[in-house]
Amino acid sequence: MKMLTIDDSAVVRKIIGAAVEVLGHDCLEAESAQDALNLLDGPETIELIFLDWNMPGMNGLEFLKTIKKNDQFKHIPVVMVTTENMPESVIEAVRAGVSQYITKPFSIEELMKKIIDSLGGEVN
Repeated sequence: MKMLTIDDSAVVRKIIGAAVEVLGHDCLEAESAQDALNLLDGPETIELIFLDWNMPGMNGLEFLKTIKKNDQFKHIPVVMVTTENMPESVIEAVRAGVSQYITKPFSIEELMKKIIDSLGGEVN
């Protein structure tokens, strides 16, 4: 199963990628929303997206709204991984279609639980 992490921080992308690999999946990385859109249009089938809110260019919420309007991608669960922790931000993301929300800093255990929950309890 392929997953995609979108974050302008290489460190965060590596941490998420390592957790995904521990669970037996592959993780692609994008440092911007535009890079992520290019990957989604490519040959890989993405089953789960990890998305940062605060990125230069198109932010995570704009990216979320963009893919949720697209019939090809709207089914992909999205885990928002962000420093945005205000209740109104969480509500806005949920309304836009995010399936899980995790705030930075996060523990690997918390991240792995969100991955498993997003996949309906399936690990492999």
